[in-house]
Amino acid sequence: MVAQRKKKYATGEGAQFMTRKAALKKLQLSLNDFRRLCILKGIYPREPRNRKRAQKGHSGIKTLYHVKDVQFLLHEPIIWTLRDYKIFNKKVGRARAIKDFERLRQHLNSHPTLKLDHIVKERYPTFADALRDLDDCLTLCFLFSTFPSLAHVPRDQSALCRRLTMEFLHAVIEARALRKVFISIKGYYYQAQLRGETVTWIVPHHFAFEPQQKAEVDFKIMSTFVEFYNVLLGFTNFRLYHELGLQYPPRFTRAQTESERALVDEEAFVAERVCALSLPMLGARAPLDEDPDAGLEDAERLQRLQNLFRGLKFFINREVPREPFVFVVRSFGGEVSWDSALFVGATFDESDESITHQIVDRPSIDKKYISRYYVQPQWVFDSVNKGELLPVHQYFMGEVLPPHLSPFIDAARDQQYVPPEERRLYDPEALEAQHQKDQAAIAQGLPEAAPADEAPAPSGKLSVSVGEVHKEVPWEASRQERQEYRLREKMVKKKHKKLYKSMMEGKTKRAKEIWLLRKKRRLHDQQQQQPQQD
Repeated sequence: MVAQRKKKYATGEGAQFMTRKAALKKLQLSLNDFRRLCILKGIYPREPRNRKRAQKGHSGIKTLYHVKDVQFLLHEPIIWTLRDYKIFNKKVGRARAIKDFERLRQHLNSHPTLKLDHIVKERYPTFADALRDLDDCLTLCFLFSTFPSLAHVPRDQSALCRRLTMEFLHAVIEARALRKVFISIKGYYYQAQLRGETVTWIVPHHFAFEPQQKAEVDFKIMSTFVEFYNVLLGFTNFRLYHELGLQYPPRFTRAQTESERALVDEEAFVAERVCALSLPMLGARAPLDEDPDAGLEDAERLQRLQNLFRGLKFFINREVPREPFVFVVRSFGGEVSWDSALFVGATFDESDESITHQIVDRPSIDKKYISRYYVQPQWVFDSVNKGELLPVHQYFMGEVLPPHLSPFIDAARDQQYVPPEERRLYDPEALEAQHQKDQAAIAQGLPEAAPADEAPAPSGKLSVSVGEVHKEVPWEASRQERQEYRLREKMVKKKHKKLYKSMMEGKTKRAKEIWLLRKKRRLHDQQQQQPQQD
């Protein structure tokens, strides 16, 4: 019996991939609903090894999805909710067209609701998985918390992002989990350590919102991401508050006064106090699990960092951004307040004699207190990154500030621009002493960098023989190294050629960026030196 011959593209990459048009037909969804479903489920297009074979012989470039991913979407329950939304929109449109307002009100009161709890539990089965993927979630939620009501960004979504992000900041404050801070053009960079997981996010500067002239950003797709991230951040906040022994939703230790009750209602009072970040929360603080492999010295250094501002009281002037400095100061054990006329939640006035530092971002002020330091805002961030309270004389009002160095730069990492001020932090005298120590060890016949007291005693008689003179050609070593490098490139497998090519392109791009940054810094230094010479 002759075996039946298989059809072309029935196996291999031709059967493993599916175009987006075929996926829409299989799922019976519109393009917008399909995009929304893929964002919620974490499904993305795939790049095949052989595009022509994956597209079943068709030319051009098409959006391809894995067949197993589409089958995974086929069993998702929210597909029925998306179809109910389609039916709901038709009913509402029909009732509005015939001006049947009674039926229109009935439809609007019974609209379908999309629940994403099961998707969050499916994508993040453990709490560590959720913390590991929290970087993009926090960055996008902080961005949307600054948006007004836009066409595809509902006001309720922005308000929810604001509440959830502020609750997360409270959890970081109570856990003393903040580690690094940095101010850049993009915004404020923060890095926290939660249960051994490093979480880094960006908070944009609080500027007035400027609408875009062109529709360069699809806010509808971003809003779908935020819809999922809000559920994820809500679960994360609840778990963090539970592990810290705090009540969720947040409650504060200080009771509401009669004057405050007369001014605002309970919901507005709690929302404003949450955004103030100045009051301790109700509940017993329990520290989160830190790195179990940390030594005693690291634990002591961490404890000193967590209590860096302990016993200090800060007052923020009205020109200084309130929220980032309140968050940073309270995360390291300090007390902070501001002018009560600017925002609610101020804990003490400017006339308080126990204030140790006043953060000022102007050349001078009229009234000064002799019992406190008047420092510029950069002192707070630099002290945190250094792990100790820096001398305040370089940060007084009107002083030229030292460079604000990024704590996220690893000087030992290859292909990364390190500014000159960062390189000066490495003690050249210590490096020279280590070099002389190595040379002395080599002269004595010992291994490099070995301490003198641990040198093994030479045994037996030592003899010296006359060696042969070998003349090295300067360019020969370089030529041989390039030849070996080209031979190693030929050893790369064919299936890894494309990956290797992209890696080399990235290496060239990073080298160009470093060259441009060095050139920019050189021109800046020349401009700074020119007025002094004139």
